[in-house]
Amino acid sequence: MKTSDRLIVLHYTKLGENSVVVHCLCRNLGRRGFMCRVRKGGSLALFMPLSVIDAEIVPNPKSDLWRISAASSAIALNNVRTDLHKNAVALFMSEVLYRTVHEEAYEPGLFEWCQKSIATLEELPSGCPNFHLRWLLELCSAMGFCPAKENLAPFAGTQLSNLGQLMSLPLQDCLVYPMSGRDRSECAAALLDYLSSNLGNNINIKSLAVLQELFR
Repeated sequence: MKTSDRLIVLHYTKLGENSVVVHCLCRNLGRRGFMCRVRKGGSLALFMPLSVIDAEIVPNPKSDLWRISAASSAIALNNVRTDLHKNAVALFMSEVLYRTVHEEAYEPGLFEWCQKSIATLEELPSGCPNFHLRWLLELCSAMGFCPAKENLAPFAGTQLSNLGQLMSLPLQDCLVYPMSGRDRSECAAALLDYLSSNLGNNINIKSLAVLQELFR
């Protein structure tokens, strides 16, 4: 029987010319992969990373890979797709979620927080080089970890003071908090190490290098 759900796209993999496997964070199902057919030569814009879509889902009793039978965009991300900096941040966010949220895992409130974060990114002015750092700190909390200063201290090195400021400042002040590119890189590395430690596996985020280059 078909069900309806709202999905956040984390990653997709093409299967031939007419099908893709779409890895999503779902409002009701947690992290799950879906098969979806696309027309030959059809656009895959609907399944770009961090797209928020409303989907009709067909369960498969013989496989964990269910099927999307219909999908439509739920939140327009015009600024995210056209702004170089925002698009790079979106790719980073989707890769982190793809690497940290396990298949079929369900964390209460995580989807709602992610959807709100995506809407915030869409609405922010261009640039905002600290947004991904604040987002990482909030992700730790959304996943049930406690990024208090004493917990971050073993990973922070010389960046503990900056991380404390990024945590405690209101969002608008956090986004303009003065930091060098090196500070941002070290804060991001410290937060990913903290996540890795709590998850029990090493998180290698390739898109971080792009942010480091853009926000030097």
